[in-house]
Amino acid sequence: MKKCVIVSDTFKGTLTSREIGEIAREAIAKLFPDCEVVTVPVADGGEGTVECFMSALHTAPISVEVQGPYGESLSATYTRKGAKAVIEMASAAGLPLVGAHKDPKATSTYGVGQIIRHAIEHGCTEILLGLGGSATNDGGCGCAAALGVKFLDDAGKSFVPTGGTLSRIRRIDPADCRALLKGVRITAMCDITNPLYGPLGAAYIFGPQKGADYETVLELDEQLRCLNESLCRELEVDTSQYPGAGAAGGMGAGCAAFFGAELKSGIDAILDLVDFDACTEGADLIITGEGRIDAQSVSGKVLSGILKRTRPKDIPLIALVGSISESAASAYEMGVTAMFSINREALDFEKSACNSRENYKKTLEDILRLVKAIERRDRNAGSR
Repeated sequence: MKKCVIVSDTFKGTLTSREIGEIAREAIAKLFPDCEVVTVPVADGGEGTVECFMSALHTAPISVEVQGPYGESLSATYTRKGAKAVIEMASAAGLPLVGAHKDPKATSTYGVGQIIRHAIEHGCTEILLGLGGSATNDGGCGCAAALGVKFLDDAGKSFVPTGGTLSRIRRIDPADCRALLKGVRITAMCDITNPLYGPLGAAYIFGPQKGADYETVLELDEQLRCLNESLCRELEVDTSQYPGAGAAGGMGAGCAAFFGAELKSGIDAILDLVDFDACTEGADLIITGEGRIDAQSVSGKVLSGILKRTRPKDIPLIALVGSISESAASAYEMGVTAMFSINREALDFEKSACNSRENYKKTLEDILRLVKAIERRDRNAGSR
């Protein structure tokens, strides 16, 4: 084996994408010392996205003081390469930032807009924004306000809407924002297709994990409906049923309406940025993986994005995962060569999680030993 590409998603709660790359690099060097190893850290746009890009692009973190979900001061991090900036909204509006104090009616994405503004004011013209892991339900209005969009109420007073005050919007003035974003392209990484409101919308599907009880979910959903009415009236934009509009508390809709952003599959955006197609040229094997592989893995997630690019090249692809669902068989139809679980004993996750690093390494080494044995047999057969 002369070249191997490692492009694994995080095993949530145990191993990061970057850590998996490090383990694989060490294991491959042990059994194939002359093999070129290419590691491509990936994430889904949520927490950890910037870290993955820093590792893949060899860039440094950029810190900026912004407002957190409740207006508190905090230090957020993004990264850039040339005129391209990679930002994750979770760094300024993420669920972990609110702890037990969850209130999607009051939290704001204002700090996300401050990060974007910092990047633009420092020369970035291409923004890749990860949507995911948010504590908010403000339809991206806070972010838009930080970038210059003015929201006016009945009295003509400017205010920053939150998830509980979207119905107060009477006028929207995007002039300053449009001037700031002239010549700037924003792409929002989004791996869900939920609409803005309704039974499958932002409030119903994601509100409860942000602290919303049933009554609050109904209220948040109505507020998002009011926001869409305002967008239709003031900006002549209807994103209500736009796939991904409901991502991150309606941030998908806000990005499309206020910034003209493209909502793009997170894995596709990541693979484009790191030039994954070039990374796989001449590869003998690709190793991917995630915490659990199931039917959803091949419909819009990391694995599906990788398969779209590797299957036409006929490169063997192994999925090394935490667990394998009965529904995972569809992955073979999409082009996965083989699937292996790293769990070496029949243990509950709580007991096996602490051994994930060692289990991953041992399982990968077992696979590599098989590859090495097959190569040795082929060489011996060729010399006869």
